[in-house]
Amino acid sequence: MDTPAANRKVLVFLAGIVWSLVGLGLILAAVNWLASADGGVVYAVTAGIIIGGAIYYFGFSRLAAANLTRIYAQAPGKDKVCIFAFQNKRSYYIVIIMILMGYALRHLLINKIYLSPVYLAIGLGLFLASLRYYRRLTRQ
Repeated sequence: MDTPAANRKVLVFLAGIVWSLVGLGLILAAVNWLASADGGVVYAVTAGIIIGGAIYYFGFSRLAAANLTRIYAQAPGKDKVCIFAFQNKRSYYIVIIMILMGYALRHLLINKIYLSPVYLAIGLGLFLASLRYYRRLTRQ
């Protein structure tokens, strides 16, 4: 059975969209929690932005670069590659773990003012890294 395949540009675009939407979703969750917070908003936002920049620079930007390299290195000579190839297999397991951790954190009795910097940081890191995918598309 053949795997679903797509042009490499489509994979790059899909990866960018997925990373952007997840990043924006996390940022919006953090903003909603911060909007209803009584205090500490400035500290939470500042921490989220600083940590988000570090997550982007040291983590997600490198992961996005590795994903781009993999997309363009797969199946040399073929026009299309597997549509799930925008991430490696290990990354799919990491995504599942992150979803489960996010679910668990949201449902614990933790004040959302403490959780919002985490969501803001990861969301910002993902969104900034998604821009690498779009940049790659505009360079071609």
